[in-house]
Amino acid sequence: MRVFGIDCGTEITGFGVVETDESARLPKLEMKAMGAIRLAKSKNTSQRLEEVFRQLTAELERWQPDVVAIEEVFYSVNAKSALKLGQVRGVALLAAACQKLPVAEYAPLKIKSSVVGYGLAKKEQVQYMVARLLHLETVPEPADAADALAIAICHIHTAQTLLAQGVGR
Repeated sequence: MRVFGIDCGTEITGFGVVETDESARLPKLEMKAMGAIRLAKSKNTSQRLEEVFRQLTAELERWQPDVVAIEEVFYSVNAKSALKLGQVRGVALLAAACQKLPVAEYAPLKIKSSVVGYGLAKKEQVQYMVARLLHLETVPEPADAADALAIAICHIHTAQTLLAQGVGR
């Protein structure tokens, strides 16, 4: 299974590709790619959203994932920030839909619990555990790319648990 994780952001949108071989006796997680789409503050909203769509589409076409995993909307004190983030999420969902890819959405607490074992883990803890789980020599940078990898790992762990429970057979 190849999972394309997306961590949406209004300034940086991270992405990561994680693959696992379900037929192996001990399935191993392997990072295939990670990156960040940095959005220029000098561009207007529509230009920034177009840039996210274009780059995510190119990466989805390049990596041909089986599924896209994305963080669910979380509630923010600042309504304007939440609206801007929702626009980026919408573009990410559209990019996946245009590629006819299924999308799985996970709450931030679920992602952190799946990767770190603690739903309120700090960014540094997520980066450290992502590096450990993927057998990386250094923590993934930027943190947005590490978060995208964490989202992909969360989906793989969830799918493995459901498979073990006989759900979806």
